[in-house]
Amino acid sequence: MTTSTTSQSSAAAPLVDLQALVVAVRRRRRLWSAMALLGLLAGAAVAVLLPPPPSAVTKVLVAHQEDQPNDTGTLIRTDVELLGTTRIAELALRSLKSPEKPEDFMRDYRGTGLTNNLLQIDVTGDSDADAVARAKALADAFVADHVRRMREAAKAESDALLDQRDRMRAELAEVNKEIGDRSPESDPEAAAGIESLFARRAELNSRIADFDQRAAEARTGTPRVIAGTQIVDAPRAVRHSLPRAAATDAGIGLVLGLVLGLALAAVGAVVADRPVLRRDIAANLGASVIAELPHRTGRLWQRRRTRAARRRLTASLTRTVRGSAEPVSLLELGCARGASVIALDVARALAADGPVVIVDGLPGPQLDGRRPKPGDPTVVSGERAAAVSHHERRLGVGSVAPGTAWTDLRYLGTRTVLVVRAGHGSAAWLHTVARQLADQRIPVIGVVLIDPDPRDRTDGTLWDGLHTALRGHSERPARQNGGGTSHAVQAAGEGPRRTERQPLWAARVPDNDQEAR
Repeated sequence: MTTSTTSQSSAAAPLVDLQALVVAVRRRRRLWSAMALLGLLAGAAVAVLLPPPPSAVTKVLVAHQEDQPNDTGTLIRTDVELLGTTRIAELALRSLKSPEKPEDFMRDYRGTGLTNNLLQIDVTGDSDADAVARAKALADAFVADHVRRMREAAKAESDALLDQRDRMRAELAEVNKEIGDRSPESDPEAAAGIESLFARRAELNSRIADFDQRAAEARTGTPRVIAGTQIVDAPRAVRHSLPRAAATDAGIGLVLGLVLGLALAAVGAVVADRPVLRRDIAANLGASVIAELPHRTGRLWQRRRTRAARRRLTASLTRTVRGSAEPVSLLELGCARGASVIALDVARALAADGPVVIVDGLPGPQLDGRRPKPGDPTVVSGERAAAVSHHERRLGVGSVAPGTAWTDLRYLGTRTVLVVRAGHGSAAWLHTVARQLADQRIPVIGVVLIDPDPRDRTDGTLWDGLHTALRGHSERPARQNGGGTSHAVQAAGEGPRRTERQPLWAARVPDNDQEAR
């Protein structure tokens, strides 16, 4: 039944926990804030160090013979593409008497169709005067080429119509020759044939007149197109404002940097898989979060809050160590300095009951290299832990970071409190820590969470893990004295019960009450 429940829970779990992802991204605000600031500075630097070249702009009104009210912009797009041809570029360079190649000149200008008949030309140059001259040469070259094409098209259409008219006239001459002086009254026998010839002659006359009219209209429409194609906005230099360009580029760089930073933070959070929320850390370690210590900041009101939280944490851990019949250790993960400070505070509080010795198992000089103050407890290294008198209370401090000598942790204490920095260890490593502690038969009393997310509203208590949570140790005697069936009694007969939220290794953690019995 437990297996099926666990499989159903795993199947129902989302692929990506959005709440954990948002918290992880928010905790990496230094990354995406730095990326946004870098983008802001890069954008401003680009505007200052790489200013836009001198440029000019002009507008040309383009009339087309085939203009229609429902045109979708096909004709003006054709004009834009024609502007970007070597023929137009060569004409403009010829008027400028420039030796530049047309292919190189084409990279310095571009056309934009504003409406169906309005073309804008943007040109860059070595100076404002050069850019204006290039824009004028381009506009004149385009207008001249457009007029020439319109004239050639009109002439070709007119010549084609006149050719058709001439062929009709030649056919009309043959029909007139066949008719001659005959008429239906003079030749009654051939009246039908003569009437068809007369009808053919009338049709040819009509078509000849139509071709004459169409040819005249084709020639008449050309001047209208030629007159309608002109430069409506004289070439002028474009003024660039450095502050405006810097502000625009900086804003664009800020947005791009922020988006890139958020993307990198999100991808890094998913790939690293480092739990931040209380519920995830407790679930991966198999122990409840019993206390928290917020991150130290320079703000006055937050420093007061941090000191108050530190006093509460010290009092809670002092009661835990004082009420334990076995040595207790503090094992840190990602917060060696914080664990050493907590150990010193707890040891000072325990000094009122008798001599206290701190067994230093940290890999760094957090305790060994410090300067002792009056009233501080004695600090010994792990090698001298065996020489500590039984009349002195021991408090071990060690680490469960990668590279830990797991077999030495039991000499620091047979029960432990994990001091974990939120978001430091991966889920796989938290599982490794819990499994190794279980193999060493070191029960985890609880987890002290360092630098928790201030907006985390999840619960860090494992309600199904009474044998590891602090509340479980206070409930066992009450249940046993009352005659109820406690988890310890049940575990003695059936073994530790594994529930849905407990990892597999948690079932191997022995209960101290069982060992005592």
